[in-house]
Amino acid sequence: MKLFFSAGEPSGDLHGANLIRALSSRNPNTHITGFGGPKMSAAGADLSFPLTELSVMGIRRVLRHIPTFFRLAGEAERLFRVDRPDGVVLIDYPGFNFELAKRAHAAKIPVYYFVPPQLWAWRRGRARQVRKWCAGVLSALPFEDDWYRSRGVRTHYVGHPYFDELANQKLDPEFLAEERAKSGAVVGLLPGSRNQEVAANFSMMLAAARKVKATRPDARFMVAAFNDRHAAVVREVATSQGFPVAVHVGRTPEIIELSDACIAVSGSVSLELMFRAKPTVVVYRMSPLSLWLARRLVKLPYFTLVNLLANAELFPEIATARDESDRIAGHVLGWLNDYGHREAAVAELVALRNRVAVPGACDRAADFLLGDAVSLRHAA
Repeated sequence: MKLFFSAGEPSGDLHGANLIRALSSRNPNTHITGFGGPKMSAAGADLSFPLTELSVMGIRRVLRHIPTFFRLAGEAERLFRVDRPDGVVLIDYPGFNFELAKRAHAAKIPVYYFVPPQLWAWRRGRARQVRKWCAGVLSALPFEDDWYRSRGVRTHYVGHPYFDELANQKLDPEFLAEERAKSGAVVGLLPGSRNQEVAANFSMMLAAARKVKATRPDARFMVAAFNDRHAAVVREVATSQGFPVAVHVGRTPEIIELSDACIAVSGSVSLELMFRAKPTVVVYRMSPLSLWLARRLVKLPYFTLVNLLANAELFPEIATARDESDRIAGHVLGWLNDYGHREAAVAELVALRNRVAVPGACDRAADFLLGDAVSLRHAA
C-alpha cells in the first residue's frame, strides 16, 4: 500500500510519525512518501522535502516562501498522476495542504485529513472545500467531529493523537531527581516552537517571572526551549535583562512535570499541561492589527484547546498586543501562594484529563485508513 503524507508543523511531524508506525505495524508493506520532518523520516517515511522547516506564520513570512510552496505542490501533483498513491494523508497546515487536497482530488486520489484544520475557529466557509476534496476527516476533538459532520463532511472520530505520545512518554528520572533536590517553587516557561512565537512572547514571560520573583524570592524558573536556536535567543534576552533562568532543550516533558505552575504560549502543548494537571497561564502576543483581526474572525469563547474541551476557562487566557506581565504574574502568584486555589485548579484538570485524554488515536486512524483506502481503491 502506498500513502502520501504532508505535515508542515513540528506537532504534525510528531503525529505523522506515530501514525506511520501504527500503519507499519499492521501492514509492513506500507510505503510512505511525501513532505514532513525528522520524526516522520525516522519512522520510515521516504520524504522528498523537509516541510517542517517552512513552519511559518505571518503574511510576509508566508509570501517569502510562496515559490517553494508552488514548486512542492507541482511536485506532489506529478507524483499523484504518475505514482498513484492509494491515499493522501494531510496533517493540519491548511494553507499548503488545502492546495494538495485540491490537486489529489483532481487526480482521483482519496484524501484524508488527520488532525484537521480548526475551521470551527475561523474561516468556517472552507468546510465546503473539505467536503468536496476529502474522502474522510479523522477528527481529533469531540466537538470538532460534531461540527464537521453537521456540515456534511464524512468524519471518523479517532481522538487526539497527542494523547498517544503522552501515554508513552518516558521522563528522565536522573534529571527529575537532580532538579527536585533543589529548593524553591518551580515555574515553567514555554515560549513556543516557532521563531516568531519566541521573539514575540519571551520578553513578556520574563517580565512576569521577574514580578513573581519579587514576591516569591524562593521561586526558580525553567525554560523549555524547542531547539538550540531558541535556547540562544532566550539566554540572550535573559542576560540582557539580568534575570537568571535555567534554559533546557529537549526537556519540555520534564519541565512541565517539575513545575508548580507554568506560563505557556497557546498551542497543542496545552494538552500536555492538562495531561500533567499543571495550572497554567496561556499567553499569545501579536501585533495590534493581528489582534484586531483575530477578535473579529474567531467566533469562539476561548482560544485554548483545553478550555474549549472543558467549555470553561481552566487555563487563564491572555491574548494581547501589549505587555500584560502584571496579569500573568498575578495568576502564577495566586497558585503559588494559595495551596487551596492551586489544588482546586489541579482537580479540575484531572477531571478533564480523565474524561478526554484517551490514547489510541493513531491505532484507530491506521485501522480506518487501511480499510477505507483499500475499499475505495477496489470500488474504483
